[in-house]
Amino acid sequence: MSHIIHRSLRRVPPVAVRAAGLTVTDNAGRTYLDASGGAAVSSLGHGHPEVLAAMHAQIDRTAYAHTAFFTCEAAEHLAARLASDAPGDLDHVYLVSGGSEAMETALKLARQYWLERGQPQRQRFIARRQSYHGNTLGALAVGGNEWRRRPFAPLLIDVDRVSPCYEYRERAPDQSTDDYTAALLRELEQQILTSGPQNLIAFVAETVVGATAGAVPPTPGYFRGVRRLCDQYGLLLILDEVMCGMGRCGTLYAFEQEGVLPDLVVLGKGLGAGYQPIGAVLARRHIVDALRDGSGAFQHGHTYMGHPVAAAAALAVQKVIQRDGLLGAVTTRGASLRRMLREAFGQHPHVGDIRGRGLLIGLELVAERDNKTPFDPALALHAAIKEEAMARGLMVYPMGGTIDGRHGDHVLLAPPFIVTEAELAEITSRLSDAIAGALARVR
Repeated sequence: MSHIIHRSLRRVPPVAVRAAGLTVTDNAGRTYLDASGGAAVSSLGHGHPEVLAAMHAQIDRTAYAHTAFFTCEAAEHLAARLASDAPGDLDHVYLVSGGSEAMETALKLARQYWLERGQPQRQRFIARRQSYHGNTLGALAVGGNEWRRRPFAPLLIDVDRVSPCYEYRERAPDQSTDDYTAALLRELEQQILTSGPQNLIAFVAETVVGATAGAVPPTPGYFRGVRRLCDQYGLLLILDEVMCGMGRCGTLYAFEQEGVLPDLVVLGKGLGAGYQPIGAVLARRHIVDALRDGSGAFQHGHTYMGHPVAAAAALAVQKVIQRDGLLGAVTTRGASLRRMLREAFGQHPHVGDIRGRGLLIGLELVAERDNKTPFDPALALHAAIKEEAMARGLMVYPMGGTIDGRHGDHVLLAPPFIVTEAELAEITSRLSDAIAGALARVR
């Protein structure tokens, strides 16, 4: 009997006992090909010797030092590395223990920024439907994942909401991509005016939408338009790159491909590649200057922030990514995976869309391809696909509620950056079999 409160209280998952590269082995000796990096976390795969060595070396020096008393070299070096690699003046770093903590930090930092500037009436955020920003209460509030929000709605702050940039579902047949983008920006501007710019703290969005909608990239020019509106009306721009950042989309920061600079960017998952829990917020200089010149401190903190071993692991991960040219590998392997998926599913009657960037790729499942009709949610197709994939030794990241929190199914793929062409082919083959098996079950 397990004493852990597992994600499902009706079953205990397999016990992982070993992991190396893309392979995870359970206590029954079964092996699984990790095509999702867990939850888009394991960017270097499992058991990378240089990351493990960096962690051991740090433990031998200093395993823990509370930031109320000390800083540590690993945290200082990691922050310097992130700041030097980031565009513009995103050169201040706050290290925490994961993506949700990082989003909470960004929300509070943005609020305190306006307090320091003498504008306490700024109390609201604008965010998007079908987004996901974490599971703590503040992060859950700005997120638009209705399934996750619903049980806790009475506990959440009110957030103003606009449409996602979800071209496959929401662009009209007679509407060009440019016209669709312009319509989204008009909607955002109208919401800013309705809320009152003087009352708003920030606009919050994932650069590339991850788990909730399945690797949905923005349309060309969307974020440049968002940045212009934030500048015009005096809002901060917070970009959530917990899933899509740290090289996952082919550039270290996904927003680099959009030609914009956010005021705050939120990191997690791939920052430490799963070797230790870690997240971060990068802030532009004017944000931190307002606090430094005002109260002199950020009124926030966590026990394990700036943890030496986590920082050492993350720093080693970033060094390996740069030294081994893995950003280029992400672009190359991502193109190969999309090609293989198009060959396998491009004409599939129940795969409506194949989308994403780099090695963050989503497949949206449909009951009717021509009119994009989703499957009945009661069928739980996404859950069936996960079960069928695990039975075939494949780890993927499916979810339901893709369209509105209830309807729609998708599968997210996010293999490690070290994946080979042969492994991509095997992922595609096993996924094809898993989808076929799941469809046979639900028909």
